[in-house]
Amino acid sequence: MRDKDHKPGLRRELGFLQATSLSINDMVGIGPFITIPLLLSTMGGPQAMLGWLIGAVLALCDGLVWAELGAAMPKAGGSYYYLRDAYGPQSAGRWLSFLVVWQVMFSAPLSVASGAIGFANYFHYLDPRLSAWAIRLLASVVPLALVLLLYRRIRTVGNLSVVMLAGVLAGCFWIIVSGLPRFNPHRVFAFPAGAFHLNLLFWAGLGHATLYALYDYFGYYNVCYLAEEIRHPGRVIPRAILASIFVVGAMYLLMNTSILSVVPWREAEHSSFIASTYIQILYGRWAGRAMSLLMLWIAFVSVFSLLLGYSRIPYAAAADGNFFKMFARLHPTEDFPNVSLVVLGVVASAFSLLKLPEVIASLVATRVLLQYLPQAVGFFVLRIRRPEMPRPFRMWLYPLPGLISVLGWIYILVTSAGSSLVFALAIFLLGTAAYLIRARAHGEWPFATPEAAG
Repeated sequence: MRDKDHKPGLRRELGFLQATSLSINDMVGIGPFITIPLLLSTMGGPQAMLGWLIGAVLALCDGLVWAELGAAMPKAGGSYYYLRDAYGPQSAGRWLSFLVVWQVMFSAPLSVASGAIGFANYFHYLDPRLSAWAIRLLASVVPLALVLLLYRRIRTVGNLSVVMLAGVLAGCFWIIVSGLPRFNPHRVFAFPAGAFHLNLLFWAGLGHATLYALYDYFGYYNVCYLAEEIRHPGRVIPRAILASIFVVGAMYLLMNTSILSVVPWREAEHSSFIASTYIQILYGRWAGRAMSLLMLWIAFVSVFSLLLGYSRIPYAAAADGNFFKMFARLHPTEDFPNVSLVVLGVVASAFSLLKLPEVIASLVATRVLLQYLPQAVGFFVLRIRRPEMPRPFRMWLYPLPGLISVLGWIYILVTSAGSSLVFALAIFLLGTAAYLIRARAHGEWPFATPEAAG
C-alpha cells in the first residue's frame, strides 16, 4: 500500500552496476548478430569491417558529449533537456526539444522492432518450417511481451538487468573463446580485388557500413534517459557510458574476428542467423540450436533495455509541458510512466512487421538528423552560453571529440541510403508542423508575445 506521505516521482534506485548493465545490454543486444551480413554486403568484402572501427571512434567521441551533458543535467529524458537548455527553453530550444520527443515516437519503436525481428530470425533457425509471415507475426508479439515485463517498479527492473547481462555475456564469450584459437588471417582479410580503391563508391559504402556499425554501438547513452533514477548521477553516468563503450568495443572486435575466421565472408553476408551458423560449423547442429536459444535471450534483453529507457523521454517532455499531456502520467502506485511505455510498445509491435534493412537505416538517419547532430552542436552552444554551469565531468581533450562527433554525424547523413534520409526528413517536417500548430495554440515560441517570452 502506498504511504500517505509519499510524493509521486521517479526514484533513484540504480547504481553503477545496474546502469552499466543496462547500457551493455542495450549496446550488445542482437545488433552484431544481425548486422554482420548487412555490413559485409555494403562494400562486398571484409573491408567493410572498417565501419566497426570508425563507428567505435564516433561512439566514443559522442559518448564524451553525452557524459558531460548527462552529469551536468541528470534529468529523465536526456536529450530533451540538453537541447532545450542549449538553444533556450523559450526559443529554438523548445522546438528542437519537441522534435527529440517527436522522433522518439518513431525511432524508438523502430529500434525495438529491429531487435524483435532479430529475435524472430533466430527463432526461424530453431523452426525452419515457419513461413515469412509467421516470422513477422512472431516479431510483432515480442514488444507486447516486453510491455508486460516492464510494467513494474524500476528497482525490480534494474536488478533484473544484471541477471539478464549474464546471458548476454555468455553468448558473446562462447563465440570469442571458440573462435580465437582458430584465428585465420587469410580468411578474415580475404579482400576482393580493388577493395581499397578510394573512389566515391568506396566512401559511400564505408559510410553505409558505419551506419550499420553505429546501430550496434547505440545504447551507450541509455543511462542518460534514466538519470533521475540513478544514484550519484554526476559520477555514475560518465563512468557507465565510457565503461560500456570500451567493453563493448573490445567484444565486437573479438567476436567479428572469431566469426570471420570460421565462416567465409561470402557465406556470412547471406546468413540471417550468423551466430548459429558459426557455432554449428564448429560443434554441430545441437550447438547451433543452443546458440540460437542464447540469441533469443540476447535479443529479448536488448529490446528490454531500449523500451525501458525510451519510455522515459515522452514522460519527461510531457511533465515539462512540451508534449502531449497524457504522456506525463505515472502508474498510480509504482511510479513509472505507464502510458508512454504502452504506446511505444504498441507502435513497436506494428513496426516489427517491416524488413530489417529498412528499419535499421531509417531509425539511424532519423536519430542523427533530429537528435544526435543538433545535440553535438548544442554541446558547444551550451559551453559558450553557460560557462558557469557546474560540470561534474568535462570532455576529455576538449574540443576535439565534439568536433569529430559533429563531422561524423554529417558524414553518416550524406552517405546514408536515399530512402532512409527521405524518411528522416519527412519525420523532421511533420514534427516541425506539429510543433508550430501546437505552439500557435499555446502562444509559445515563435508565436509568443514579448511579455510571455519574458
